[in-house]
Amino acid sequence: MTKYDFDRAQDRTNTHSYKWDQVEKLFGNKDILPLWVADMDFESPPAVKEALVRRAEQGIYGYCILSNSYIDSITGWFRRRHDWEISKEWISQSPGIVTTLSLAVELFSEPGAEVILQSPVYYPFYDVIKMNGRKVADNPLVLRNGRYEMDYEQLEGLMKGGAKLLLLCSPHNPGGRVWEREELLRLGELCLQYGVTVVSDEIHCDLALPGHKHIPFASLSKELSDITLMALAPTKTFNLPGIHSSFIVASNPEMKRKFETRIKTLSLHMASFFAQDAVEAAYTEGDEWVDELITYINGNIEYATSYLAEHLPQVKVMKPEATYLLWVDCRALGLNGAGLKKLMYQEAGVAFNEGSVYGSEGEGFLRINVACPRSILQAALERFSAAAAKVVVK
Repeated sequence: MTKYDFDRAQDRTNTHSYKWDQVEKLFGNKDILPLWVADMDFESPPAVKEALVRRAEQGIYGYCILSNSYIDSITGWFRRRHDWEISKEWISQSPGIVTTLSLAVELFSEPGAEVILQSPVYYPFYDVIKMNGRKVADNPLVLRNGRYEMDYEQLEGLMKGGAKLLLLCSPHNPGGRVWEREELLRLGELCLQYGVTVVSDEIHCDLALPGHKHIPFASLSKELSDITLMALAPTKTFNLPGIHSSFIVASNPEMKRKFETRIKTLSLHMASFFAQDAVEAAYTEGDEWVDELITYINGNIEYATSYLAEHLPQVKVMKPEATYLLWVDCRALGLNGAGLKKLMYQEAGVAFNEGSVYGSEGEGFLRINVACPRSILQAALERFSAAAAKVVVK
């Protein structure tokens, strides 16, 4: 018997929803089902809602400081859920993961320098490199036996060539990989050998699916921790992206000092009135909710995988090991990016993410957000499969 009702569909239109309230503007059809941007169509844990209501009822929304209990909630969560002991002195606040990535590129690389990413990958990785006047050094992942693996030889070549910063996506978005200890250690050995700093985006760390365990990169060793800036947030885990709460963990005092100085220079250092109460409630009272969420998401993944295998066998789902995102190989449909968009928006009435935004390796793929009630997922898959079947017949 489950305690939380993830099947309950809620109307999110007219709520200033980035996901729901601009479908006509973005996709040209007001009736589109949006399964694209990575927020969930589930209410956050009740404890979070209650904490925010209590905070709102105070009525005076002045400047804030961070509480010790907020910091304790972070260290307690990562101790319980990830077997990782974080010192309180390692934690600093940031408005968001992408902000952290961008500042890290600015702080830990030189203008014109190469910064390594592993494509296909979350598209802001490209933006924060290019918009900071750096060059993308692409270490494409290798698709082998239905999942992505790292190409260490090519990666070492980039490091030999002078790249000194690596943006790691762990767990991987959009591919859903949970990098195993041996994979991360081999990556870490190269970084230590060539003096490469690692910025590890681990926003999906709490969403490892059954049978998989996420390993924080900085937890592998003191040596690796000291070359790593961890970009973390509760926002994906508890569906809080609109609250803008994020933090870094850096055991290297100089790295942390540089980051904090830049945050203060930009006046991004003040505590949010609402965020810390929401985060503290989530991290201290949200374990059971997350466990049920993962069970539900895993059920949605199994449902979607089975549905597509039966009704549209031409497309192949990459079985995720974490996240609530499905990476679907649609190359057998014979459509380019524009063709896939036309199929989704005009013919099927759905919005998934078209894969080329994650890099050229993503062309012909789609990313589907399955963090929604089963009824919405079913309707979207039915629409897409029916429209795609006509393409296959042609």
